[in-house]
Amino acid sequence: MKAKARSILESLRPDIGASVQYEGKSYKIIELLEDDLAIVLEGCHKNMEIQPDQMGEAHRRVPHTICIPVLIGENKDEINPAVFELGLPAVSESP
Repeated sequence: MKAKARSILESLRPDIGASVQYEGKSYKIIELLEDDLAIVLEGCHKNMEIQPDQMGEAHRRVPHTICIPVLIGENKDEINPAVFELGLPAVSESP
């Protein structure tokens, strides 16, 4: 299953920077995490979050980010349906 997840990430590489809809909100794909097998989305909406520095002090506002794991389940053996909900042509539900 990890091979399928890596294949999905590889097919999404050209889509870095693409706009997607997730849970009814607009996001942009900003990164693909190969070690964690995840897709990182940055919010395009105006809601900004306060980001603390390494000491825990808030210094700046940043867009909301979400990390969507490609694999889910108790044994990480299922493709996350949220990956298909992004609506990208590079990812299809076919095996």
